[in-house]
Formats: sequence, structure tokens, C-alpha cells
Amino acid sequence: MKLRDAAIPAPADLPDPLPEPAVSDLRLETILGALADPLRLTIVRKLMLQSEAYDHPCGWFGFDRPKSSLTHHFKALREAGLLRQRQYGLERRSRVRTEDLESRFPGLLHLVAAWEHGDE
Repeated sequence: MKLRDAAIPAPADLPDPLPEPAVSDLRLETILGALADPLRLTIVRKLMLQSEAYDHPCGWFGFDRPKSSLTHHFKALREAGLLRQRQYGLERRSRVRTEDLESRFPGLLHLVAAWEHGDE
């Protein structure tokens, strides 16, 4: 299964990423805890399989949820080490830390990509 996120080249002049754990600090139990929420798992999977740009704003996902709820979920994913977020003016954009996660936990993202929600 091809992870699209890893193939998109980084644009020039990227803003610095928001605080995130170092690769050596990524913990499997923290990552699995973040992915235990179906919405968060959907966010990561959609970024990996459907992204066509380097970073994506929250609105790209099309979720019908309050902004505060989405902010909470994206922050949980960033703090767990799954997402890298950058601030573009008033907007935060996200991408999966594909290279970091594959180096620390080989095969984990392929399991996420293969996941199918029971309602789909």
C-alpha cells in the first residue's frame, strides 16, 4: 500500500514545526493511545492515503465537528508524535511524520493504512 504523504516534496520556506517529540522519544503506547480514537485514526489514514499537498488545514478533512474538538484531536496526534504541524498565519496545517514513524516503528503506518472502519 503506497503512503502518499512520504512522496510529496517539501516546499521552500516552510514555517518551523510546532513542538513535537523527538524521534527517540516516540513511545509506542502513546501512539497507540492516540490512534485508539476512531476520528484520530481516520485523520492519520486520510493524510497518508489521500493527501495531494505537503501540509493540510483542518478544513481539508471535511469533518462536521466543532473547531475546538478538532483542535483537541490534532493536538493529541501532534503530541503523540504522529503529526507534524506548522502555523501558516492563523491556520495550522498537518502532515504525518512518515519517515520518523517508519524509522522508529517499521510497519506501523502500513497497519494504519490497511485499517477499514466498520461503518465504511
